[in-house]
Amino acid sequence: MSDKRILLADKLTGKDPSALKMVLGFDGFVDEIIHVVDKRLDSDTFTRVDTISQLAARIDKASGLSTNIELVPTNKKIGGNGPIMANALAVNHPTMTYIGALGYPTIDDVFRVMEDRADLYTIATNGHTDALEFDDGKLMLGKMTTLKDVTYQRLIEVVGEDRLIDLLGTTDLLATVNWSMLPNMTALMSELIEHILPKLPQRQTRPYLFIDLADPEKREDAEIQEMLDLLKHFKDKFFVVLGLNKKEAYDVAGVLQLFDSASLAKMQVSLEDLTEELYEYLQIDAVVVHPVDRSCCVVNGVFHEEDGPYIAKPKLSTGAGDNFNAGFMLGLMLGLAPDEALLTGMGTSGFYVRNARSPEFSELIQFLRDWTNNQLD
Repeated sequence: MSDKRILLADKLTGKDPSALKMVLGFDGFVDEIIHVVDKRLDSDTFTRVDTISQLAARIDKASGLSTNIELVPTNKKIGGNGPIMANALAVNHPTMTYIGALGYPTIDDVFRVMEDRADLYTIATNGHTDALEFDDGKLMLGKMTTLKDVTYQRLIEVVGEDRLIDLLGTTDLLATVNWSMLPNMTALMSELIEHILPKLPQRQTRPYLFIDLADPEKREDAEIQEMLDLLKHFKDKFFVVLGLNKKEAYDVAGVLQLFDSASLAKMQVSLEDLTEELYEYLQIDAVVVHPVDRSCCVVNGVFHEEDGPYIAKPKLSTGAGDNFNAGFMLGLMLGLAPDEALLTGMGTSGFYVRNARSPEFSELIQFLRDWTNNQLD
């Protein structure tokens, strides 16, 4: 493994991510990162609730009574799977277009920092997320009614059909993420299949289409299956990749009835069997799954798995999955093998959770070297 990471770092030194073209969408959030107070020591200091289970126990004790839970915002930043993934890729200075809910009719000031790195099209008012962070995960409390305005009609109204065809006909990557929070996204994708795909050029090497459902548990099973069944229709013009975290992978396998429900509920199905069955059912080009401590994928029918640079107490966990997705797709776009792309994905997210920002390309390369030499913080 160590030799693989060193060889990968050496290989990346000869790559140029700034030559890539990308189109991403379609969500947009303002994220407030929040800690939950356990004990207030004085007006400035407190101890925090470290785990979700501790918070759950406190809430459970209040059943039938009442309780006060103090929340302390620590940071306000760009949020949403799309903008976070876009920012993780934009540090490498590709030609990037972002289309999404960035404020309407004008872009919200929080997103103005993206203007130096991407061409922005805003098609709806952004959502808002209170991200409660813990050592063992995070609770994302979203306010997203305005995201219903993310529609194909608004997309064409703002971007224009000719411009959209030009963008998608020349891009290396189209990433459409956060399906679960965009109620009209399935319809938008259907419209793209009907009206835009037939007008795209047939390229010798298909560009990538990356899809992230983003915790679809709250959506009806029939809606999830309808969306997933659309993906294979993009294969004529795109190399189609579905990205899932561990929970999402088991949930989706349950929706599709790929294994018995008891085995899935207890996570007794192996990641390899899970990923391979998802790949076979969906009839797309790749499925990638990223638990906290490793990642795996099936690409063109072949399974790959790599261990990751796990950290028990991340500086920032919100956005780690989006950074993995960015790093994995960057690896594929740069022509890496799937197992190498898993490492660039975990290298990107590993740097992010330790530094609360996405790595520049040179920093990703150095992170891979430090990881090899056991020199990570």
